[in-house]
Amino acid sequence: MMNDATLRKIDLNLLLAFSVLMQERNVSRAAERLLLGQPGLSAALRRLRETLDDELFVRVGRGLQPTPRALAIAPAIEDALSGIERAIRPPTAFDPASWAGEFRVGMCDNLESAFFGPLVARLRLMAPGARLIGVAFDKRDAGRLLDEGAYDFSVSVHDDPASWHIRAPLFDQASVCIYDPVQIGLTAPLGFKDFAAAAHVTVSFEGNTSSNVDIALARTGHRRQVVATVPRFSALPTVLRAMPAIATIPESIARCMAQLHGLTVCEPPLDLPPEPVTMLYRRVDRTDSRAVWFRRLFVEIVAEALEASGCRMGVSNAACCFDQVSLAEAV
Repeated sequence: MMNDATLRKIDLNLLLAFSVLMQERNVSRAAERLLLGQPGLSAALRRLRETLDDELFVRVGRGLQPTPRALAIAPAIEDALSGIERAIRPPTAFDPASWAGEFRVGMCDNLESAFFGPLVARLRLMAPGARLIGVAFDKRDAGRLLDEGAYDFSVSVHDDPASWHIRAPLFDQASVCIYDPVQIGLTAPLGFKDFAAAAHVTVSFEGNTSSNVDIALARTGHRRQVVATVPRFSALPTVLRAMPAIATIPESIARCMAQLHGLTVCEPPLDLPPEPVTMLYRRVDRTDSRAVWFRRLFVEIVAEALEASGCRMGVSNAACCFDQVSLAEAV
């Protein structure tokens, strides 16, 4: 264990001056390398001599001759300075092509359906030695799971983050209606009366039947008939194809479902404010080169996937520069 009391007596700059003097054996050349005047270097040498209680260097002609004590401690000081220089050297850039390890992302199944496939496909091209792990989670546990290292970041409609987390905007998630036109016998766009009178299926991890749709309907004096609630979006297409019903869900997953299952998507006949989808990650990972590369890649995938699916929302400009927050703002 380090002796703090001993180290407090020494200035790192004095050890650097000692190292350069050992190499040059000349005050003028050493002062030039250290960007010091000779009086400044002489003062540093005087402090070294007082601290170590040894003359350290003796002037012989125009040069300096180290004492036995100086020769004895020189290798250890050189190793220590080299170690410090390596420790504070800027990290090398992350190389995905040569990296073998895991990337982990937390998402619920609606976002997984929209983004997980394109993300893993891109990773196979750019980081062939890597593995992508998708972690299912409830957004109420997002912060705890993040702190426990369950994933690199989560993507959801997050609540206000803790001070040691960063919440970066990705896109505003609109809600749309989706149904089987064969079952329900309606054509888009849906009218308000048809929408309010239809049977509805909701998606809720907790089993809740009420949502922002019911709040918006209540403002108009109407209620809808919720006939079923499923805990995952993946169960929704088979339900809609089995019965005449409407679901109102995020547009990103609705577009995927429509393409895969022949369902119809249309805008709801009432005003539903979009929800902000954000990325949550640890502040300590803000400048880590591997984490930064992965976050940037995910932002690119989101932008491309939303555009390809025809979604109306675009990736937030803030998300594209989320990893460039100033250090002052990060404190």
